[in-house]
Amino acid sequence: MALNKILDFSALLLYCGLIYWLSAQQSLPTPEWFEHQDKLHHFSAYFVMGLLAWRSARHTVNSPIMLALVSIAFCSLYGASDEWHQSFVVGRSSDILDWLADTSGASAGIFLLHKLRKY
Repeated sequence: MALNKILDFSALLLYCGLIYWLSAQQSLPTPEWFEHQDKLHHFSAYFVMGLLAWRSARHTVNSPIMLALVSIAFCSLYGASDEWHQSFVVGRSSDILDWLADTSGASAGIFLLHKLRKY
């Protein structure tokens, strides 16, 4: 059990580090297939972070509702701090819609995981 806890927290920490590193890049080379596709990137990245946050929080939170709320709050706060961080990076900007996509992605991932775990 202790090893699972360490692995879950390590995975979340590494993923947060990856997002921080990507946010520190001046610009990421991605083809633009449709307008606002960056929102899909934010949603997808934080969908995964939501899953990892849930797995980490389940070791310390027992209530399913609190587990979801703690996980979503963590991802939302990290997303807000990431947007603030991007405001200092040359060629990047902070966007509240990116933060909303982050929070929505994390919430969707946690909701899906909660529904799948019932079966």
